[in-house]
Amino acid sequence: MKLSLSVRVAEVPGSKEETVMRIEQLVGIAAQTGYEAVCMRASQIGIQTPLEEITGVRQLLKSRSLQVSMVTGDFPIPINDHRGPDALRNITPYLDLADMLETDLIRIAMKKEEDIVWVRRSADEAAERRIRVAHQSHTKSLFETVEGSVNVIEVVARPNFGLIYEPSNLMMCGQTYGLETLKRFALYLFNVYFQNYRPDGTGYRQLRLQDKGGINFDQIFEGLDQIGYRGYVTVHDSPLADTERAAIQSYNYLKQLIG
Repeated sequence: MKLSLSVRVAEVPGSKEETVMRIEQLVGIAAQTGYEAVCMRASQIGIQTPLEEITGVRQLLKSRSLQVSMVTGDFPIPINDHRGPDALRNITPYLDLADMLETDLIRIAMKKEEDIVWVRRSADEAAERRIRVAHQSHTKSLFETVEGSVNVIEVVARPNFGLIYEPSNLMMCGQTYGLETLKRFALYLFNVYFQNYRPDGTGYRQLRLQDKGGINFDQIFEGLDQIGYRGYVTVHDSPLADTERAAIQSYNYLKQLIG
């Protein structure tokens, strides 16, 4: 397994658009800490970004020996609102962005059954460019439950369409996320995303990855090992205001679990 750092860790709390640091600084933190990739989002680089800026970031990443594990090309997809699936109606700019960043995985959003036909079309276009398309385990989407996620993937029936496993969202939807869930997801697992939450009586409190009482990461890594997962494990978010400290602590914790 390879470790990736999501640029989400440098977004302003509560925002998917504003950032607390520039991509150059974040790339430096990722490279110096030991990450093998960054997971790109529109807060830093998206379909709205000028071409010369995208090219410059790709050169920067190459100079620091970093890959792009996945790209989320606009703001509505991570915001997860009714506009999230709009990208499926014109996937070409998102595929262009993936090509420019030299990644083979893009994240999309689905809300309704009617989105399925558009995912098929998007996946077909992506396949022509050897790019994969994935949906994250997420609340308020077609991927809230284990069975629902598998059903959608099987109905779409495209080999380059799969899943971003995120256990915190599964927990919030009342789902199990351990070995049996990972076995159900094994054939469709394109990426693994980590953040850590625990119920606090009125909702959910975000924890550092290494904090106890939330997601059982020991159990998850046992499951990932059993299904033979060898792809990216992405640090998605942290409650720490210090981005560099969050990146380092998360890396050290996950590196121990990967072994």
